[in-house]
Amino acid sequence: MTLGACGGNGSAVTTTGHTPTVTAGPTATGSSTPTTPDTTPAPAGPTSGWGPDVWSGAWGSGMMGNGHMGNWWLAANGNRVRTLDQARQRATAFADRLGLRVGEVMQFSRNFYAELQTSSGHPATEVLVNPADGAVQIEYGPAMMWNTDYGMPYGTRSGTRVPAGQAKNIALAWLRARDTTLTPGDPESYPGYYTLHTLRTGKITGMLSVNASTGQVWDHTWHGTYIATSRR
Repeated sequence: MTLGACGGNGSAVTTTGHTPTVTAGPTATGSSTPTTPDTTPAPAGPTSGWGPDVWSGAWGSGMMGNGHMGNWWLAANGNRVRTLDQARQRATAFADRLGLRVGEVMQFSRNFYAELQTSSGHPATEVLVNPADGAVQIEYGPAMMWNTDYGMPYGTRSGTRVPAGQAKNIALAWLRARDTTLTPGDPESYPGYYTLHTLRTGKITGMLSVNASTGQVWDHTWHGTYIATSRR
């Protein structure tokens, strides 16, 4: 299989693998809409318009604050979250409700991010911690829309056709098509998708995800500037 992508100067970027061809589409850098293999932006669904403004005061009493959707939401405790340890504590309070544990925690200028793992250490889902008041939610984007175990409505089980190595190639082609020098890190395998750090000269700048069935790419544009990471 040859993966085609158009670089910033119009030249083709190709990689070789054994999954269906995936072409990096025209979605501009900074868009939160996933890019589909046929270059047509996929519908963003309930994530449309969700971003840093999701932390508005009215949000917690809306869709995510009642019914089964409440399983994706831990109400604010009113305390500011300033450190990675504090973010880990809040993420742990949320993870305990799902029988999960907290792995990597990252600090960005707009929010804290945490990886939730199963008891055996396998990535399960991803959450955001609001630095203003400690509210915790399942991360919008891939964790909501693609996660086949914890997503909405608990995903579609079409099978994994994109192995981890090919997901990294897809991510690299997607970045190159946007005329950027960023490179992808190693994929973390979540149910139904992969999440990869984006790197500049080996240092983290952000992250993106690749759908394990379709090869769609979803850039995590909502974090802001990367600050620090805590691993345990």
